[in-house]
Amino acid sequence: MMPERIASTMKTTIHNNTITPQVVLDGDALSKEEVIAVARYNAQVTLGENAKKRIRAARAVIDSIAAEGQKVYGVTTGFGHLSTVRIPQEQLVELQHNLLRSHAAGVGPMLDEEVVRAMMLLLAASLARGHSGVRVEVVQTLITLLNKQVYPQIPSRGSVGASGDLAPLAHLGLVLVGEGEALCDGKRCTGNEILQFAGLEPLHLQAKEGLALINGTHLMEANAILALEDASILIQSAEVACAMSIEGLLGSHVPLDARIHARRGQHGQQESASHLRTLVQDSEINRSHQGCSRVQDPYTLRCAPQVFGAVRDALDYCSAIFERELNAVTDNPLIFPDD
Repeated sequence: MMPERIASTMKTTIHNNTITPQVVLDGDALSKEEVIAVARYNAQVTLGENAKKRIRAARAVIDSIAAEGQKVYGVTTGFGHLSTVRIPQEQLVELQHNLLRSHAAGVGPMLDEEVVRAMMLLLAASLARGHSGVRVEVVQTLITLLNKQVYPQIPSRGSVGASGDLAPLAHLGLVLVGEGEALCDGKRCTGNEILQFAGLEPLHLQAKEGLALINGTHLMEANAILALEDASILIQSAEVACAMSIEGLLGSHVPLDARIHARRGQHGQQESASHLRTLVQDSEINRSHQGCSRVQDPYTLRCAPQVFGAVRDALDYCSAIFERELNAVTDNPLIFPDD
């Protein structure tokens, strides 16, 4: 019966062979499971009506700022040391395009497709929350490329880090304006060729849109979520291997007693012990310990819940941080239309 128990205890994103067929970006929370469904299983993405309303409201604020000539960073001014330089109205579009070109300076091997897919989803979800001031068509173009399995070619090295994944996101953004390169069906094409394949026109970025595309931690988030999913599968697999070792070595189930681990009080340890108990329950092999003269099993078997539990606690800690970042908006400046 162990194979059935293994299947029932493995808590992975794709559970019981069901896959989330569609992810709706409505401007609210995005789950780790939705990221994995899109990144690894090509779940389709749609933009919800509530998100469109939020996006349009924020865009109206940016259009008003640009029309009135207000001095606002990244909207009507330069960037960095040039933040005090006002940009003429007729150069605002060129400014946003040049921002992408100047920051597309990544190096190294290209990112894996699943990482790029996760990046694209996370960027679209962030923009859909209505605090960046882009137009609906910017988000929709990104989603269309994602659904058509078109992946911008993004070098894996060159991100600034805490200040944002500027270079990787610039490479992504270039494809939206018909520049850069992308993969489709394993073929490397120019950004313009890819847009033609997808039935799209190159975007002509308006005020702040280039900045909104590159401000964010979306590559870091993508790597983090994918690594967390892999680590979660590995710890569960390790517990399965441990349960099989207990059986193979004629080990006792006494070290898995719930009372022992409850008295320790560590959550991960209790969860791991519970998982192991489920895997070895009703074991015929364990009956060999009835009347057995062995005092205790090897330490490596007895301490397994404590070791695995520490890993589980670390993963839970990371998961909480990743979930908060997953639903953050890391643009600058942010737009709050209702205030």
